[in-house]
Amino acid sequence: MKLIFAIVSNDDSQKVSTALTKARFSITKLATTGGFLLSGNTTFIIGTEDEKVDECIKIIGEHSKKRKQMVPSSASYGVGMYTTYPVEVTIGGATIFVTDVTRFEKL
Repeated sequence: MKLIFAIVSNDDSQKVSTALTKARFSITKLATTGGFLLSGNTTFIIGTEDEKVDECIKIIGEHSKKRKQMVPSSASYGVGMYTTYPVEVTIGGATIFVTDVTRFEKL
């Protein structure tokens, strides 16, 4: 048995959740915040059999897409002089961790 942690953008959360549920995966959703842009994410916790891990990851990948976004950045031009300018960054997609489960009980 495996435990999958999938971190996806809130923008993709509903699509991922619907697709995983439709494929009969049991999921738990946690509201999380990313450290880079401090943007909202959803972390899915999914327990599944070893042979279904690839199917789960494929579903997550199909419904969590990367996209470009402009975010403010700042630069320093000497003492006390700062300016902000937009920088394009890639957001979205999914970060996935798969771990072994040594014991599972459903009470």
